[in-house]
Amino acid sequence: MQVRGMICRGLRLQWAAGLALAFTLPALAAAAAPAIATQTSLNVQTSDQSGHTQATAAISVNGIDGTPASGAVVLEDGSKQLAEVLLDANGQATAQVSLPAGGHALHAVYTGDAAHLKSSSITSNVSGQASSTPNFAITLAAVSPSSLPLTVTNGSSGTVAVTVVPEDNAALTAPMFVTLSCSGLPSLASCTFTPESLEILPTTPASCPSGSPPSACPPVSSMLIQTQRQGTTGALTPVPLGRKNSPVAWAILLPGVLGLGGLAWGTRRRKWLNRLMLVALLGLVTTLGTTACNPLYYYYNHGPTVTPSTPTGNFTITVTGQSTNGVTAITNSTTFVLTVQ
Repeated sequence: MQVRGMICRGLRLQWAAGLALAFTLPALAAAAAPAIATQTSLNVQTSDQSGHTQATAAISVNGIDGTPASGAVVLEDGSKQLAEVLLDANGQATAQVSLPAGGHALHAVYTGDAAHLKSSSITSNVSGQASSTPNFAITLAAVSPSSLPLTVTNGSSGTVAVTVVPEDNAALTAPMFVTLSCSGLPSLASCTFTPESLEILPTTPASCPSGSPPSACPPVSSMLIQTQRQGTTGALTPVPLGRKNSPVAWAILLPGVLGLGGLAWGTRRRKWLNRLMLVALLGLVTTLGTTACNPLYYYYNHGPTVTPSTPTGNFTITVTGQSTNGVTAITNSTTFVLTVQ
C-alpha cells in the first residue's frame, strides 16, 4: 500500500509538472520571439511654391512578412532631421518640407517598435531651386526630454527648441516676423511659444558653430507642451453655515424683513396691503430657495469636481510658422511625434 501510494503521488506530480510546462512554454516562446526585420521605402516629389522648392515625401514601412509596421519614422537630409511623422494602420506616412537651394540627400529612418526592427530607406537625391525671394525653414530639437519622439507622462510637460532658419534673407528690405503656432495636440494639452514671434533681419545668419552667442545664430523659440493629469479641484475649508456671516446677505434680508414688518402693520388699515405682503413674502421665499445654486452650497453637498486627464497615445504635432516677405504670405511647417503615457 505504501509503495502504491508513492507511485500515485509521483504520477500526480509528473502530471502537474507537465500541465504547467504546457502552459509556460507557449508564453516563453512568445516572449522570446525575435523582432521582425523591416523594409522602408521613400518616394519624394518636388514642386514649386512661390519660387521655392516644396518636397513631399511618401514613406512606407513593412515587415519582411508583409505586415505593416507601426511607430514613428524620421525624414532626414544627410544627418539633419527635417520631420518626424507617425505611420498609419497601413504602415504609411507623408511628410512635407521646404528645401533651400542646392542638393539634398533625403532618406527615411524607421525607429522600430516592440515587434519590428529599425530600418532605413535608400537615399533620394533632390535639388532645391535658387531664389531671390526671402523665405525660412523650421527645425526642431528636443530639450526636455532630450530626444524625439517627445515622451511625457500625464501632468508633466516637454520642451522643444524651434529654430527659424532664414533663406535668401539678404534680399529683405524690412525685418521679417515669423509667428509660430502648433496643431495636432491631444485634448487637454496645450503649447506655448516663448517668444511667439521671431524676427529675421537681412544680416541674420542661417547657421552658427556650436557655442556661438545667440546674436550670431538663427532665432530660436522655446516651445512648451503641457499635459493634464486626472485629479480634483482644490479642496475648500468647510465653513459652518451657522457661523458664516455675509454682509451682502444682511444687506438684502434686513431691509426685506423690515419692509414685511411694515406691511404687516399696515394691513390693519388697508386690505390691498395684505395682498401686497403675500406677494412680497412669496418673493422672499423664492429668493431664499435659490441659495442652492451657490457654488459653495454645491461644493459642500456634492464634493470637488473631478478633472479629466490628457489621453495617452502617439500624436503627430505640426509646428507652423507664418510670415510675409512684403509681397506674398509665407507658411512653412514641420512635424514631430508626441507620446503621452
